[in-house]
Amino acid sequence: MSDSFIVANAPQFRDLVQFALERARAVGGTDAAAEVSESQGLSVNVRHGEVETVEQTRDRSLDVTVYVGQRRGSASTSDFSEQAIEDTVRAAWHIARHTAEDPAAGLPDAEDLLLGVAPDPDLYHPWEIDARQAARIAKRAEKAALDTDRNVTNSDGATVNTFSGHFVMANTRGFMGGYPYSRHSLSVAPIAGRGDNMQRDDWYSSQRDPKRLADPAAVGRYAAERALSRVGARRIRTGRYPVLFEAPLACGLLGSFTQAVSGGALYRRASFLVDALGKPVFASHVDIEENPHLPGALGTAFFDDEGVRTAPRSLVQAGELQGYLLSTYTARKLGMRTTGNAGGSHNLFLTSRETRPDDDFKAMLKKLGTGLLVTELIGQGVNYITGDYSRGAFGYWVENGEIQHAVQEITIAGNLKDMFASLAAVGSDVITRGTKSTGSILLPEMAVAGL
Repeated sequence: MSDSFIVANAPQFRDLVQFALERARAVGGTDAAAEVSESQGLSVNVRHGEVETVEQTRDRSLDVTVYVGQRRGSASTSDFSEQAIEDTVRAAWHIARHTAEDPAAGLPDAEDLLLGVAPDPDLYHPWEIDARQAARIAKRAEKAALDTDRNVTNSDGATVNTFSGHFVMANTRGFMGGYPYSRHSLSVAPIAGRGDNMQRDDWYSSQRDPKRLADPAAVGRYAAERALSRVGARRIRTGRYPVLFEAPLACGLLGSFTQAVSGGALYRRASFLVDALGKPVFASHVDIEENPHLPGALGTAFFDDEGVRTAPRSLVQAGELQGYLLSTYTARKLGMRTTGNAGGSHNLFLTSRETRPDDDFKAMLKKLGTGLLVTELIGQGVNYITGDYSRGAFGYWVENGEIQHAVQEITIAGNLKDMFASLAAVGSDVITRGTKSTGSILLPEMAVAGL
């Protein structure tokens, strides 16, 4: 799979967005923004050593937003000819003329934009593999899983994905920027057990640079070990117990926090953290930092989806909420200023000032003592207006810091306000899922519904 199209087409993209902006001005737009992008991907799935599916994708798009005062219209096309771009700009302009005025609509203020050349974010590391090579990697991972133990009896398959693209975006207030990017992954999903006592689990590795992906055999073996450990799962009695969220699920808790502090939820007053700036929301030992400028990371960006410059900052310091995640529009709705988060958060890190280097997973089980380790959550079950939290769960019953048996068919419940405020410990077993990083998280008590 060749990524030469990125090198060949990149110089043209600036001309395309500039032409779109000029046409937007010419038809009567008072402001405009345009983005042109192109991407391609390969996904190969194998099951029981045979290739099941091969998917190749290639997409391109030119998106235009035209403002007529405080009226906004958008349109897009996959045809990059001048006539198609002209038609797309006119379509966006016509939509804007017939849209109601919105006092918060409009481009970012010029002083918030990243003007000039942005540093290289180091996000582009192409993987020059074809479908046959990808299949070999996936087969190796699946075979390692099936060979781990004779009780690994089946497989939902293994998948290799590679994706790359590039974009350029610009607006009529002086911003223009873009860069190439890539993302690659390997996943395995083995099944262990027999008859009515079968369990499935999975594991994956995802990186910008394919050289940093985990060894396929190691991914397969670990996925198999996870599936094997689930065999013999049973329910536990209803009660209130300490709960340890495994690190990948702890990233999900961090995701619940980002949803609650996002501008869209806040201006609609659909968040339990409305008006919480400067107030304690986490235990006093907890910090959450955002670092958009970490080279090569999955959430790295020197400007957001509107061209607003980003900067490292503290979202939570010693438990107190220091900032929201705002776009230009949501900031105006709240009477505030954009934080450079149009499109979401950038490389969030939840840490505890009390975490020691030796607070690994085993140490966190010791801190849990007797209680529930949660490794999988089922369903949504989060009310962001009230903070009420109720999820189906799978995990392990732990006594005196040692795992006793797998647990299934239970529900855990609490309230995110209380969960954040009472957070007891964060492990040093840090993992990254998407744009979020944290170790395992220990909560002193949650309601568990079982037998």
